[in-house]
Amino acid sequence: MEAIKPSGHERIVRPGESIAAAVSAARPGDIVSVERWLYTEHVVIDKPITLRGIGKPTLSGANIGDVIRVKAPDVAIEGFIIRDSGSDLTAQNAGIYVEPGSHRAVIRNNVLAYTLFGMWLQGVKDIQVTNNLITGKRDFLSSQRGNGIQLYNTLGARIIGNDIGFTRDGIYVDVSHHALFQGNKIHHLRYGTHYMNSYHNVWENNESYLNRGGLALMEVRNQVVRNNKAWGNSDHGIMLRTLQDSVIENNVVAGNSRGFFIYDAEYNSIKNNLVIDNQIGVHLWGGSINNQVEGNDFIRNRDQIKYVAAKDEYWDGNYWSNYVGWDRNGDDIGDTAYEANDVVDRLTWKYPLMKLLLNSPSVQTLHLVATQFPVLRVPSVVDRHPRMRPYHADWRKWIGKKSDY
Repeated sequence: MEAIKPSGHERIVRPGESIAAAVSAARPGDIVSVERWLYTEHVVIDKPITLRGIGKPTLSGANIGDVIRVKAPDVAIEGFIIRDSGSDLTAQNAGIYVEPGSHRAVIRNNVLAYTLFGMWLQGVKDIQVTNNLITGKRDFLSSQRGNGIQLYNTLGARIIGNDIGFTRDGIYVDVSHHALFQGNKIHHLRYGTHYMNSYHNVWENNESYLNRGGLALMEVRNQVVRNNKAWGNSDHGIMLRTLQDSVIENNVVAGNSRGFFIYDAEYNSIKNNLVIDNQIGVHLWGGSINNQVEGNDFIRNRDQIKYVAAKDEYWDGNYWSNYVGWDRNGDDIGDTAYEANDVVDRLTWKYPLMKLLLNSPSVQTLHLVATQFPVLRVPSVVDRHPRMRPYHADWRKWIGKKSDY
């Protein structure tokens, strides 16, 4: 990311002086540099300037309204502790509120504390939000808090390297397209990230942990979700609900109640993910068909798949830690199909010592009987070419990543 290059005059705000007055007196392109102090006031930025903190000055809104309101394009805000917004959800009180038309804003290297919404970003293009620490009003009930970063009707946003906790949802994305969300840490929230009606976005290298839900994608198309970690969430790691034409790849989903929750998802590629040590590896239902699911590792999930449908769904080329088949020719592909949650699958979870007998003739016979007699079988996810070895060599380090929330 290029450095901010303002072209105007620098104005210095010293302890005891007014930031708002300096901003009002500034001309487009000026830098307003604020020395370290506690400033209790509200600032409206209505021209393209840079507001820069020296030594992390604190700007408090005294628990009233927005602390900073941006009403012009090409504004930069960096290097502040911004705290104590109002608590009116209807008015969307925020630490930094960016109004429609305030395109190309840059908000970076700030701490936003005890704000209702950390940032409210609406009707803007090409905004950059990087390396900010955001915490909400922790003494409020979750439902009474705002979101860490709220995007509505935005285009081309770059949300990178932020740390968000103790708000309602970490990042809420609604009707916002062609955005990049990268390298964020999101924790102790309702949803780490909540997407609605947003297309052509990239979500990569983020970590969502110890939330109720890690990542919720709803009414989404053409999404890329890759190289993320979702662990220890008390409901789901990654939710794919009404999702089409998207790629979900190379993610770690560990220690959640449900690793993936997939509902009404079609024509997606779900590949090379590590799904490990969840109560349910994948909860799949609601007409989720025509997806390409391959190259994934399903390891030590209490139930590998919870599947609700009228016919089998075929996912070929995955690794299943509870597969009891064999590989006579040594090509690392099982000679018999894997069926999720058959009789043997359930018995090995109920009686863990039974795993010592997985290769015994009696267990193989039970497995064969379960596949041959419909009375013992329900529609299942079937892998006709299961892998004999996991793709992820480091899977053991993800055992025990449980929720404490």
